[in-house]
Amino acid sequence: MKRFLSLAVASMLVLATLVGCGGNKTSAPAQNDTSSTEQKYSGKVMLYSSMQEEQLQAVKDAFEKKYPGVTMDFYFASGGKVITKMTTEAQAGQIDADIIWLGDPSDYEGFKKLGYLQTYSSPEADHIAKEYIDKDGYYTAARLVTMGVSWCTLPGVGITDDEAPKTWDELCDPKWKDQIVMTDPTQASTTKYWMASMMQSSKYGKDFFQKLRDNGVKLESGTTATHNKVADGSYKVGVCLDYVSASLMDQGSPLKFHYTNSDVVTMTSPIGLVKNNPNGDNGKLLYDFILSKEGQEVLVSKNLVSVRDDVKMNIDTSRIASLNMPVDFNDLADNTPNYLNDFNAIWGK
Repeated sequence: MKRFLSLAVASMLVLATLVGCGGNKTSAPAQNDTSSTEQKYSGKVMLYSSMQEEQLQAVKDAFEKKYPGVTMDFYFASGGKVITKMTTEAQAGQIDADIIWLGDPSDYEGFKKLGYLQTYSSPEADHIAKEYIDKDGYYTAARLVTMGVSWCTLPGVGITDDEAPKTWDELCDPKWKDQIVMTDPTQASTTKYWMASMMQSSKYGKDFFQKLRDNGVKLESGTTATHNKVADGSYKVGVCLDYVSASLMDQGSPLKFHYTNSDVVTMTSPIGLVKNNPNGDNGKLLYDFILSKEGQEVLVSKNLVSVRDDVKMNIDTSRIASLNMPVDFNDLADNTPNYLNDFNAIWGK
């Protein structure tokens, strides 16, 4: 039976305490261990991620404060570049990261098949809904990321809240001709997931993307660039991410963001432990920290949405859940390359 990933189910389930996977005896100690226990760790740990650099730096600062003997390094790039780096290193014999953290959960099914990951049951799983944990134990959702619409508010250039598109179909309105930007899904795993989910839907499919192309929607090479192009008035509207938009708004950028009124697409951005990871238990240490209440609170402070049931947030996840578009996760794992080929053909790539 196919497994459907629907935030409408999962977001509500996080409100209750669920029994998670059993702890791994080689895992890092629980977060309530003494500081002397934490001090025994040393060395380094490496994270590959497409998450924004500001959020990664916040995780690094908090992790190194808790474990001062361990240096956390990270490689930050678009999802496509991270996957290319992983593939190249795997072909040479070993991926140089300990943890992988991308936006598209369907990528991890491919990583499993390629043998890039190892199973791991974090002791922090007790506070994470089982729907957010791979049934085979290869990865766990570490944040929720939702796609929506951003718009420029620069005087004389931008648009009003009332004018901003409120559905995906409104992006096809000729009044937005040549005024919309989105990230190239070959470069960003989050946009790739959104694109594949829309391609999968009988309501949208290839016809929707052909209409976007005919309406002059432009592609940017990276997530940050897309959001900045909206903020600087190069485009009035963007297909954008909630947390990146929120971070720019916090910095005073002239843009706003909202979720669509229907068919919201949310990703469960997982973390996975690399098989034979170079830094051994330090990889598990970082994995546990990211999923811990302390680690998740760091993410929430940077406008991200937590997967834990005991972290307070200023976001109505139940409302998002009620608007979420069901996605056939198994289909995405099998057919995202085909959807990407269809998208590239429409854009003449």
